[in-house]
Amino acid sequence: MTRYDIPLSLMKLSGALRTIAVFETAKGALVLLVGFDLLSLIHHDIQQAVEHLLTHTHLNPASRYPHIFIDLANQLTNTRLLLIAAGAGVYSLARFIEAYGLWRARRWAQWFAAASGAIYVPFELFELYERVTWLSLGALTLNLAIVAFMLYHLFQAGDKKIANAPSSS
Repeated sequence: MTRYDIPLSLMKLSGALRTIAVFETAKGALVLLVGFDLLSLIHHDIQQAVEHLLTHTHLNPASRYPHIFIDLANQLTNTRLLLIAAGAGVYSLARFIEAYGLWRARRWAQWFAAASGAIYVPFELFELYERVTWLSLGALTLNLAIVAFMLYHLFQAGDKKIANAPSSS
């Protein structure tokens, strides 16, 4: 079967799955880079690094988020940095496996994408409840679109398999 023999609906699906796969790869790569960056902080003065970062980005250390960042930096130890970096590695590996499965249009990866995306929805809704921002609204919208797309395709493909199954009568 050549590319030209594939129905248009499957080609569109493949394009959409590959777009989501690229997005998941980018998320995994970003978290992996952050994990490596955290590893580079081991045996360094984290407090000084955070203060330098805040100064470099012109953020006010007294405002809400930079202050939270400073408080977290005060609580970090080398062991915690290693654990967070390991968690980042595991998360990245999951994103890369999901991206591979989506790129290859595997059904398990579509289920995984729907489930992993749905996990974030309550947290994103809570973030919107606390404070509405364009970023939180955009994240929720994108996440819901991906979850809805995956579920629609999974149930649509499941219905087609049931309809095409030979009857047992």
